[in-house]
Amino acid sequence: MKAVNPYLNFNGNTEEAFNFYKSVFGGEFVTIMRFGETPGCESMPETEKNGIMHIALPLGSSLLMGTDVPKSMEQVKFGTNSSITIDSESREEADRYFNGLAEGGKIGMPMDNMFWGAYYGMLTDKFGVQWMINFQNQ
Repeated sequence: MKAVNPYLNFNGNTEEAFNFYKSVFGGEFVTIMRFGETPGCESMPETEKNGIMHIALPLGSSLLMGTDVPKSMEQVKFGTNSSITIDSESREEADRYFNGLAEGGKIGMPMDNMFWGAYYGMLTDKFGVQWMINFQNQ
């Protein structure tokens, strides 16, 4: 297996969410495609053509990817069935990601030393995406 990359669906606010993630993690988008630029979307309502068809932001050796769900499709209902886990390279990096993602969100478990030897925390960001931040102490 080459990689496993999370793909997030949003109800029209993908660009806002990914600009937020970019502010937390840094980097540049490697792909950003809008529905209006995509073959087969010519008949899409004008109000949706500026929506994100596909976006990708590098996170280490992985990509965080996402899309807007057109209003003509069933809208996303965020739940508790998935999380994105970030393995950081230091406690400081873990704290930076955790604190950035927690802005406007809800902390489920603050960053702390865990019995299994990791520095770890959980949160749900302001877009309803669940994150687990981990630094494995050596």
